[in-house]
Amino acid sequence: MKQLNAIAVYCGSSFGHNPAYTTIAQSVGRGLARHGITLVYGGGRAGLMGQVADAALSAGGRVVGIIPERLMGKEAGHLGLSELVVVPDMHVRKAMMMERADGFIALPGGIGTYEELFEVWTWLQLGYHQKPVGILNTAGYYTPLLNMMQHTVAHGFMRQENNDQLLAETEFEPLLARMQSFVAMDSDAWLSGKFHGSANP
Repeated sequence: MKQLNAIAVYCGSSFGHNPAYTTIAQSVGRGLARHGITLVYGGGRAGLMGQVADAALSAGGRVVGIIPERLMGKEAGHLGLSELVVVPDMHVRKAMMMERADGFIALPGGIGTYEELFEVWTWLQLGYHQKPVGILNTAGYYTPLLNMMQHTVAHGFMRQENNDQLLAETEFEPLLARMQSFVAMDSDAWLSGKFHGSANP
């Protein structure tokens, strides 16, 4: 079983229209605290970001926020965290979150959440890390994205094995269990297929 000491959570700085999104954010925060896993997140206090952090803190968990100076200057930072790191920009923020986490979970969110999810998933595919990447498909929020990824496989732009590396569940505990047993695929085999004329990339 993989030891996950810290998990980075990506999610919206808004609440969204479905109360289920707030419920799952709180569930993840409490769940991480219950398992003694540090929450690493974007350091904000608004929306789902604030909910997951507050839930973890209320349950006695450790929460590390990493926020760019520009957002901190707009008073968007959560000042009640175990640790709040202010960095120069978004690039440093994402790199530090990746470095300090042993796995990644995406909750519902907007384009920033999508960007962060796809970046760590791409890095996994390329072999820059071997950490589990998961999503919580709350109320079917990510179903269109999952369908689009299957469409990508069908059209030959991704292998099914790479698609399967993204772990999707609807509840926190089953997702955590899959992350703890995750084994990354051999990125060298993928790269070899890409650069040696494979007709099935």
